[in-house]
Amino acid sequence: MIALSLAETASVVGGQTHDIPDPSVLVHGPVVIDSRQVKDGSLFAAFVGERVDGHDYAEQAVRAGAVAVLAQHPVGVPAIVVEDVQTALGALARHVVRRLGATLVALTGSAGKTSTKDLIAQVLQRKAPTVFTPGSLNNEIGLPLTALTATEETRFLVLEMGARGIGHISYLTDLTPPQIGLVLNVGSAHIGEFGGREQIAQAKGELVEALPAEGAAILNADDPLVRAMASRTKAKVILFGESGEADVRAENVRVTDSGQPAFMLHTPSGASEVTMRLYGEHHVSNALAAAAVAHELGMSASEIATALSEAGSLSRWRMEVTERPDGVTIVNDAYNANPESMRAALRALAAMGRGRRTWAVLGKMAELGDEALAEHDAVGRLAVRLNVGKLVAVGGREASWLQLGAYNEGSWGEESVHVSDAQAAVDLLRSELRPGDVVLVKASRSVGLESVAQALLDAEGEVAAR
Repeated sequence: MIALSLAETASVVGGQTHDIPDPSVLVHGPVVIDSRQVKDGSLFAAFVGERVDGHDYAEQAVRAGAVAVLAQHPVGVPAIVVEDVQTALGALARHVVRRLGATLVALTGSAGKTSTKDLIAQVLQRKAPTVFTPGSLNNEIGLPLTALTATEETRFLVLEMGARGIGHISYLTDLTPPQIGLVLNVGSAHIGEFGGREQIAQAKGELVEALPAEGAAILNADDPLVRAMASRTKAKVILFGESGEADVRAENVRVTDSGQPAFMLHTPSGASEVTMRLYGEHHVSNALAAAAVAHELGMSASEIATALSEAGSLSRWRMEVTERPDGVTIVNDAYNANPESMRAALRALAAMGRGRRTWAVLGKMAELGDEALAEHDAVGRLAVRLNVGKLVAVGGREASWLQLGAYNEGSWGEESVHVSDAQAAVDLLRSELRPGDVVLVKASRSVGLESVAQALLDAEGEVAAR
């Protein structure tokens, strides 16, 4: 982060210094919440969790190189004591961001946030030094931690913003006020917590409400609930999508034999061909969103197209494609799942599996509330319509709904199976996989189906599959 003295840091967060012999010492390393990540010059923020109290690791953090601890009470080592560590962390991020000369790009949406954030970062890095959210650290703790990694050299700060209720994004935009705000879509993720898609749209639209008049709101022209957010901002509006009315749009969209999307990118500055390294047609919308951000920041169509064509996946377990020595392809998309991303992954599997046998190893989609039965049933039915070779539904009640949907749609019988847990799925696949098969693994994070993908990729799994 940008260097701040302990005295200035204490002033910014409204804290009191304790056991600090020299308040002029600089915090110049990262701010961390895990003592194992401390580096020289770090500030260690001591959070109290359900099972671990960060204050217990204060001495360890200082021994590892932290210049002080951000704490709620004295800890016997140099500390800045505050009433609430999370509030103090946010105040520090707000101060640092406002001192930076960087352009802050914030994005939100029900699906595709992390993949799109990774694309934006890879495109903008070609223009200037860029800091962006690692993985999905998009909440009230992860977002300020990311912002605090920016330095004087940073020109673009790309922050993913998540929400589980009304007011969450407003809180995040207050910590890190964006100049460019991107809303990808309004889907069914967390619909059980929000109560409906209209409430989700209300929450996501808080991002564009926070933009200044000289900023830019980048909205999905193909999603009516997102497009309607144009009335909620005083910033300039830029539309992206496949609609003819979009400012940044795709034409001649197609999918290669390997399942990678290609299209002609059109921006107000010109057109250029894109062939992506990522898998699945759903990445076209993500790429257009990234292109709209890059266009607003002065990049040409050809520069954007080249960057999009060369961009890869930066975050684990998101359409992570690995081919085993025996020709079996494992698609690990097990980081999370909602109805929109599940449908996109199944369509990608169908495209990748042309002429090959396909498997969909699927589990529960969480937080769908009253929509859970219908949505799981619909995913099972879609697997049949896409001619997926075999559905393996993993888990309890929701998995049974997946299998029932498939059975009722196509009377699959033996082509769909319900197993109790991840190990049962691994055992089944090891006994039945053949060279050339394509296996998709996907469920909500709580299910932990990445273990299935990993088991199929280890040496024992390869030998057994043969």
